[in-house]
Amino acid sequence: MRGLAIAVAFALTLGAGAAKAEDLVSTVSNPNIAITSNFDGETLSLFGNVEPDSNQVAAKGPYDVIIVITGPSVDRVARLKTNNFGLWMNTEQVEFNPFPTYFHVLSSNPLLKITDEQILEANRILPDAQARVSAVPQSLHVERFGAELIRLMSAKGLFGQNEVGVKFLSPTAYVAQLTLPGDITNGLFITQTYLFKDGKLLAKRGDSFAVNKTGFERFLFTSAQEYPLLYGLTCVLLAIGTGWLGGVIFRR
Repeated sequence: MRGLAIAVAFALTLGAGAAKAEDLVSTVSNPNIAITSNFDGETLSLFGNVEPDSNQVAAKGPYDVIIVITGPSVDRVARLKTNNFGLWMNTEQVEFNPFPTYFHVLSSNPLLKITDEQILEANRILPDAQARVSAVPQSLHVERFGAELIRLMSAKGLFGQNEVGVKFLSPTAYVAQLTLPGDITNGLFITQTYLFKDGKLLAKRGDSFAVNKTGFERFLFTSAQEYPLLYGLTCVLLAIGTGWLGGVIFRR
């Protein structure tokens, strides 16, 4: 009897594993974006399809998809200025280490119609979660300072949310478009795709694309990062030379 019970439990386990009938495949239209002197932004297409799993069980919708695009992270500080005896001074601050330089969420439906807030929070899909998990130290001011930081980033087009940003071309194939601003940060960007059905997270997949300066812009960027003293001296000499040359021309 004990052996039979174990066999039944094993069969049920296999059945539960076979119930998963979805895998994700996805790609980015341009995995390497070059920033040149005339770069003013670029639009990317994110393609994907829901396919059968290794057991070749047919995928059946309807599905929902959420795509989260995260840019390189840096340390940021949000400060509060208050008026003290006529002087505006920084009196409070919260550090966010690290914090994304870019964060956009694209979805096929409103997020809370796709799944519940607990799953969104656990997977850091909501922009607010980026501030909560990176705040140092954790304090009562995190929510207020984090909301203000996200507002400022959103005003620059670096944070955003589009709840109709993913379109299904068929019951299983989808496409989304992402427009990058002209002042996008140099570095590696991660796209995390989440597949949902009936509020449950079925699968997720990560992809990436890179944004890199090229030509003279890359030379300037590399010089400023690797040889800051020499770069600074060169800029000063160029400024002096340009000022002197301008003075000579205008005197004539």
